[in-house]
Amino acid sequence: MHHPSLEAFLKDARGALSRGPVALVFCEDEVEVDTTLRHHLQSGFRTVAAFMPAHLSLAPDVAETVHRVTYDPSAEGAVPRAVNAAIAAAPGTWMFYGYNAEYLFYPFCETRSVPELLAFHAEERRDAMLTYVVDLYAGDLDRHPDAVSLDDAWIDRSGYYALARPDPANHNHPKERQLDFFGGLRWRHEEHVPPDRRKIDRIALFRAKPGLHLRPDHTFNDEEYNTYACPWHNNLTAALASFRTAKALKRNPGSSFDIPTFRWHNSTPFEWHSRQLLDLGLMEPGQWF
Repeated sequence: MHHPSLEAFLKDARGALSRGPVALVFCEDEVEVDTTLRHHLQSGFRTVAAFMPAHLSLAPDVAETVHRVTYDPSAEGAVPRAVNAAIAAAPGTWMFYGYNAEYLFYPFCETRSVPELLAFHAEERRDAMLTYVVDLYAGDLDRHPDAVSLDDAWIDRSGYYALARPDPANHNHPKERQLDFFGGLRWRHEEHVPPDRRKIDRIALFRAKPGLHLRPDHTFNDEEYNTYACPWHNNLTAALASFRTAKALKRNPGSSFDIPTFRWHNSTPFEWHSRQLLDLGLMEPGQWF
Protein backbone atom coordinates (compact mmCIF):
# COMPACT_ATOMS: atom_id res chain seq x y z
CA MET A 1 0.00 0.00 0.00
CA HIS A 2 1.81 3.03 -1.30
CA HIS A 3 0.81 6.64 -0.72
CA PRO A 4 2.67 9.32 -2.68
CA SER A 5 2.40 11.95 0.07
CA LEU A 6 1.31 12.58 3.64
CA GLU A 7 -1.86 14.20 2.39
CA ALA A 8 -2.70 11.19 0.21
CA PHE A 9 -2.12 8.84 3.15
CA LEU A 10 -4.44 10.82 5.42
CA LYS A 11 -7.13 10.82 2.74
CA ASP A 12 -6.83 7.26 1.42
CA ALA A 13 -6.09 5.49 4.71
CA ARG A 14 -8.63 7.21 6.92
CA GLY A 15 -10.28 3.87 7.71
CA ALA A 16 -6.97 2.24 8.60
CA LEU A 17 -6.04 5.19 10.81
CA SER A 18 -9.25 4.83 12.79
CA ARG A 19 -8.48 1.17 13.56
CA GLY A 20 -5.85 1.63 16.21
CA PRO A 21 -3.40 1.20 17.58
CA VAL A 22 -1.41 2.80 14.77
CA ALA A 23 2.40 2.83 14.49
CA LEU A 24 3.99 5.75 12.65
CA VAL A 25 7.59 4.81 11.81
CA PHE A 26 9.87 7.47 10.34
CA CYS A 27 12.62 5.90 8.23
CA GLU A 28 15.52 8.32 8.06
CA ASP A 29 17.87 5.92 6.25
CA GLU A 30 18.08 2.31 5.08
CA VAL A 31 19.28 0.85 8.40
CA GLU A 32 17.10 -2.01 9.72
CA VAL A 33 13.93 -0.64 8.12
CA ASP A 34 12.38 -4.06 7.51
CA THR A 35 13.17 -5.45 10.97
CA THR A 36 11.75 -2.33 12.62
CA LEU A 37 8.48 -2.59 10.72
CA ARG A 38 8.20 -6.36 11.29
CA HIS A 39 8.78 -5.86 15.02
CA HIS A 40 5.89 -3.45 15.32
CA LEU A 41 3.60 -5.54 13.15
CA GLN A 42 4.32 -8.54 15.37
CA SER A 43 3.67 -6.45 18.48
CA GLY A 44 0.05 -6.11 17.42
CA PHE A 45 -0.29 -2.70 15.83
CA ARG A 46 -3.28 -2.94 13.52
CA THR A 47 -1.90 -0.30 11.16
CA VAL A 48 1.79 0.40 10.53
CA ALA A 49 2.78 3.36 8.37
CA ALA A 50 6.36 3.82 7.12
CA PHE A 51 7.25 7.41 6.26
CA MET A 52 10.27 7.18 3.99
CA PRO A 53 12.01 8.79 1.01
CA ALA A 54 11.26 7.31 -2.40
CA HIS A 55 14.75 5.84 -2.88
CA LEU A 56 14.54 3.48 0.11
CA SER A 57 13.35 -0.08 -0.52
CA LEU A 58 11.15 -2.48 1.43
CA ALA A 59 11.19 -6.28 1.56
CA PRO A 60 8.22 -7.76 -0.35
CA ASP A 61 6.53 -9.19 2.76
CA VAL A 62 6.78 -5.84 4.52
CA ALA A 63 5.61 -3.85 1.52
CA GLU A 64 2.44 -5.95 1.41
CA THR A 65 1.48 -5.25 5.01
CA VAL A 66 2.46 -1.65 5.78
CA HIS A 67 1.33 1.69 4.44
CA ARG A 68 4.32 3.23 2.70
CA VAL A 69 4.20 7.03 2.66
CA THR A 70 6.65 8.95 0.49
CA TYR A 71 8.02 11.52 2.92
CA ASP A 72 11.29 13.08 4.03
CA PRO A 73 11.56 12.66 7.82
CA SER A 74 14.84 14.59 7.93
CA ALA A 75 13.26 17.87 6.82
CA GLU A 76 12.95 20.54 9.49
CA GLY A 77 9.87 19.85 11.64
CA ALA A 78 8.80 16.92 9.46
CA VAL A 79 8.10 14.41 12.24
CA PRO A 80 5.90 16.64 14.44
CA ARG A 81 4.08 17.81 11.32
CA ALA A 82 3.21 14.27 10.27
CA VAL A 83 2.28 13.15 13.78
CA ASN A 84 0.05 16.19 14.29
CA ALA A 85 -1.64 15.63 10.94
CA ALA A 86 -2.38 12.02 11.94
CA ILE A 87 -3.74 13.19 15.30
CA ALA A 88 -6.10 15.61 13.58
CA ALA A 89 -7.23 12.92 11.13
CA ALA A 90 -7.97 10.21 13.72
CA PRO A 91 -9.07 11.57 17.12
CA GLY A 92 -9.57 8.83 19.69
CA THR A 93 -7.02 6.47 18.11
CA TRP A 94 -4.02 5.20 20.08
CA MET A 95 -0.80 5.98 18.21
CA PHE A 96 2.90 5.25 18.46
CA TYR A 97 5.70 7.12 16.75
CA GLY A 98 9.35 6.17 16.39
CA TYR A 99 12.18 5.80 13.91
CA ASN A 100 13.84 2.99 11.99
CA ALA A 101 16.27 0.91 14.09
CA GLU A 102 14.08 1.57 17.14
CA TYR A 103 12.17 -1.32 18.74
CA LEU A 104 9.31 -0.87 21.20
CA PHE A 105 9.46 -3.01 24.35
CA TYR A 106 6.94 -2.98 27.18
CA PRO A 107 6.35 -5.19 30.23
CA PHE A 108 5.53 -8.79 29.26
CA CYS A 109 5.64 -7.97 25.53
CA GLU A 110 6.66 -11.56 24.78
CA THR A 111 3.18 -12.79 25.71
CA ARG A 112 0.94 -9.71 25.52
CA SER A 113 0.08 -7.48 22.60
CA VAL A 114 0.07 -3.72 22.25
CA PRO A 115 -3.77 -3.63 22.19
CA GLU A 116 -3.79 -5.47 25.54
CA LEU A 117 -1.23 -3.04 26.93
CA LEU A 118 -3.22 0.00 25.87
CA ALA A 119 -6.56 -1.44 27.00
CA PHE A 120 -5.19 -1.74 30.53
CA HIS A 121 -3.57 1.69 30.39
CA ALA A 122 -6.85 3.26 29.25
CA GLU A 123 -8.70 1.56 32.11
CA GLU A 124 -6.41 3.47 34.44
CA ARG A 125 -7.61 6.70 32.80
CA ARG A 126 -4.29 7.33 31.11
CA ASP A 127 -4.11 8.76 27.59
CA ALA A 128 -0.33 8.69 27.13
CA MET A 129 2.61 6.49 28.12
CA LEU A 130 6.14 7.56 28.92
CA THR A 131 8.86 5.66 27.06
CA TYR A 132 12.59 5.75 27.68
CA VAL A 133 14.86 5.68 24.65
CA VAL A 134 17.47 3.09 25.64
CA ASP A 135 20.54 3.29 23.43
CA LEU A 136 21.70 0.15 21.64
CA TYR A 137 25.15 -0.07 20.07
CA ALA A 138 27.28 -2.69 18.39
CA GLY A 139 29.93 -4.17 20.64
CA ASP A 140 32.57 -4.32 17.90
CA LEU A 141 32.79 -1.17 15.80
CA ASP A 142 35.49 -2.67 13.60
CA ARG A 143 33.03 -5.31 12.40
CA HIS A 144 30.04 -2.96 12.47
CA PRO A 145 31.32 0.54 11.65
CA ASP A 146 27.79 1.97 11.52
CA ALA A 147 27.35 0.85 15.19
CA VAL A 148 24.30 -1.27 14.31
CA SER A 149 24.13 -5.03 14.86
CA LEU A 150 21.12 -7.02 16.02
CA ASP A 151 23.36 -9.97 16.91
CA ASP A 152 25.99 -7.93 18.77
CA ALA A 153 23.80 -5.33 20.49
CA TRP A 154 24.79 -3.85 23.86
CA ILE A 155 23.17 -1.42 26.31
CA ASP A 156 24.26 0.54 29.37
CA ARG A 157 23.13 -1.12 32.60
CA SER A 158 23.61 2.04 34.69
CA GLY A 159 24.16 5.78 34.34
CA TYR A 160 20.50 6.83 34.02
CA TYR A 161 19.12 9.71 36.06
CA ALA A 162 16.28 12.24 36.17
CA LEU A 163 16.05 15.94 36.91
CA ALA A 164 13.05 18.06 37.80
CA ARG A 165 11.45 19.68 34.76
CA PRO A 166 11.20 23.45 35.35
CA ASP A 167 8.05 25.34 34.38
CA PRO A 168 8.93 28.69 32.74
CA ALA A 169 5.32 29.81 33.23
CA ASN A 170 5.62 29.29 37.01
CA HIS A 171 8.95 30.91 37.92
CA ASN A 172 10.73 27.69 36.86
CA HIS A 173 9.22 25.68 39.71
CA PRO A 174 9.21 21.94 38.92
CA LYS A 175 6.27 20.67 36.91
CA GLU A 176 4.04 18.16 38.65
CA ARG A 177 4.82 14.49 37.82
CA GLN A 178 7.21 15.48 35.04
CA LEU A 179 10.94 14.76 34.90
CA ASP A 180 13.69 15.08 32.31
CA PHE A 181 15.52 11.76 31.93
CA PHE A 182 19.12 11.32 30.84
CA GLY A 183 21.59 8.51 30.29
CA GLY A 184 23.07 6.21 27.67
CA LEU A 185 25.24 7.46 24.83
CA ARG A 186 23.82 10.97 24.92
CA TRP A 187 25.08 11.27 28.50
CA ARG A 188 28.45 9.55 28.03
CA HIS A 189 29.23 11.48 24.84
CA GLU A 190 27.35 14.67 25.64
CA GLU A 191 30.10 16.83 24.18
CA HIS A 192 28.91 15.65 20.74
CA VAL A 193 25.18 16.07 21.47
CA PRO A 194 23.40 19.47 21.50
CA PRO A 195 21.86 20.20 24.93
CA ASP A 196 18.30 20.18 23.56
CA ARG A 197 18.79 16.60 22.29
CA ARG A 198 20.23 14.95 25.39
CA LYS A 199 16.96 13.83 26.99
CA ILE A 200 15.94 10.19 26.58
CA ASP A 201 12.25 10.48 27.47
CA ARG A 202 9.59 10.43 24.80
CA ILE A 203 5.80 10.14 24.94
CA ALA A 204 5.83 7.57 22.16
CA LEU A 205 2.39 6.06 22.90
CA PHE A 206 -0.62 8.35 23.16
CA ARG A 207 -4.30 8.65 22.32
CA ALA A 208 -5.13 11.29 19.72
CA LYS A 209 -7.71 13.94 20.53
CA PRO A 210 -8.84 17.23 19.02
CA GLY A 211 -6.39 20.05 19.66
CA LEU A 212 -3.53 17.79 20.72
CA HIS A 213 -0.13 18.78 19.29
CA LEU A 214 3.29 17.18 19.48
CA ARG A 215 6.04 19.73 20.07
CA PRO A 216 9.58 19.51 18.63
CA ASP A 217 11.01 18.45 22.03
CA HIS A 218 8.90 15.24 22.09
CA THR A 219 6.37 16.68 24.54
CA PHE A 220 2.69 17.54 23.99
CA ASN A 221 0.73 20.76 24.49
CA ASP A 222 -1.48 18.90 27.03
CA GLU A 223 0.73 18.75 30.13
CA GLU A 224 -1.00 15.67 31.53
CA TYR A 225 0.25 13.74 28.51
CA ASN A 226 3.83 14.55 29.60
CA THR A 227 3.51 13.03 33.08
CA TYR A 228 5.17 9.75 34.05
CA ALA A 229 2.29 8.61 36.30
CA CYS A 230 -1.15 9.54 37.55
CA PRO A 231 -1.49 11.20 40.99
CA TRP A 232 -2.46 8.04 42.87
CA HIS A 233 0.02 5.32 41.82
CA ASN A 234 2.73 4.35 39.36
CA ASN A 235 1.65 3.58 35.81
CA LEU A 236 3.02 1.45 33.01
CA THR A 237 6.01 2.78 31.13
CA ALA A 238 7.75 1.35 28.06
CA ALA A 239 11.17 1.46 26.42
CA LEU A 240 12.45 2.08 22.93
CA ALA A 241 15.59 0.04 22.26
CA SER A 242 17.23 2.36 19.75
CA PHE A 243 20.36 2.34 17.58
CA ARG A 244 19.56 5.88 16.45
CA THR A 245 22.04 7.75 18.65
CA ALA A 246 24.86 5.27 18.06
CA LYS A 247 24.61 5.43 14.29
CA ALA A 248 24.37 9.24 14.38
CA LEU A 249 27.52 9.49 16.51
CA LYS A 250 29.41 7.20 14.10
CA ARG A 251 28.16 8.98 10.99
CA ASN A 252 29.03 12.45 12.25
CA PRO A 253 32.66 13.25 11.31
CA GLY A 254 32.94 15.42 14.40
CA SER A 255 32.39 12.47 16.74
CA SER A 256 33.12 9.31 14.75
CA PHE A 257 36.90 9.37 15.09
CA ASP A 258 36.70 10.26 18.79
CA ILE A 259 34.81 7.06 19.61
CA PRO A 260 36.74 3.82 18.95
CA THR A 261 34.17 1.83 20.96
CA PHE A 262 30.91 2.49 22.77
CA ARG A 263 31.54 -0.25 25.31
CA TRP A 264 32.57 0.64 28.87
CA HIS A 265 32.59 -1.15 32.24
CA ASN A 266 28.81 -0.77 32.55
CA SER A 267 27.99 -2.24 29.12
CA THR A 268 26.06 -5.48 28.95
CA PRO A 269 24.74 -7.53 26.00
CA PHE A 270 21.14 -6.74 25.10
CA GLU A 271 18.95 -9.80 25.53
CA TRP A 272 16.00 -8.60 23.40
CA HIS A 273 13.64 -9.42 26.28
CA SER A 274 11.41 -7.24 28.44
CA ARG A 275 12.66 -8.91 31.65
CA GLN A 276 16.11 -7.38 31.23
CA LEU A 277 14.67 -3.88 30.83
CA LEU A 278 12.41 -4.38 33.86
CA ASP A 279 15.31 -5.65 35.97
CA LEU A 280 17.41 -2.62 35.01
CA GLY A 281 14.57 -0.26 35.95
CA LEU A 282 14.20 1.00 32.39
CA MET A 283 10.47 0.46 32.36
CA GLU A 284 7.72 0.07 34.92
CA PRO A 285 4.92 -2.55 35.04
CA GLY A 286 2.74 -0.37 37.30
CA GLN A 287 -0.28 -2.37 38.42
CA TRP A 288 -0.20 -4.67 35.38
CA PHE A 289 0.75 -8.23 36.24
